[in-house]
Amino acid sequence: MDGAVDLPIDLVERALQGLPIVYPTSTLPALGCIPRSDALDQIFELKKRDGTKVVSLGVCNIEQAGDLVEIPKQAREILDNFPPGSLTLILPAIRTLDVRLGGNSVAVRVLADARARELVSKTGPLTATSANISGHEPVNDCEEAAAILNLPTVAAFPGKCVGGSPSTLIRWNVSGDASQDENWTIIREGKVLKEEIQAWLMQQT
Repeated sequence: MDGAVDLPIDLVERALQGLPIVYPTSTLPALGCIPRSDALDQIFELKKRDGTKVVSLGVCNIEQAGDLVEIPKQAREILDNFPPGSLTLILPAIRTLDVRLGGNSVAVRVLADARARELVSKTGPLTATSANISGHEPVNDCEEAAAILNLPTVAAFPGKCVGGSPSTLIRWNVSGDASQDENWTIIREGKVLKEEIQAWLMQQT
């Protein structure tokens, strides 16, 4: 991990119990829970989020997602070639998961914030949806975000986030040769521009 992180032990225990927590990412506070259906029930209720909308998972490294998703060789390569946290990859699930996690296709982001990576290294993958009521403007302070969601102080990792563009969202298309451009679909342009992704892909052919 990047330097010493004062990790609140109560926060780790709370997450492992399936309870919701708020933690910092490189952009905004995230509302996290372990990828279990009863835990997802709670964060969707807190956010007042439509159950048809999926949430991504934050991990400390791509290998941590290996029990949940298939990790093509090129997925590791693309993550190595762009800044940490700048890409979210939608990868095929090893087994069908809760539909709120995407079912057969799960969005995974390697977290850039050292505090977040230290946290998920202890808890395992956590949801990384923004910590705000759906449709409401998010705040950048984790404890303030928790209070807005009526969560106790113990549910928040103290600290603020710097904001900025979201990660670029890319879907891995499982049919065909992984070396071909059409095997990646850019769903949302963010920190990494579409042209940068396309230029990198061209170098791989």
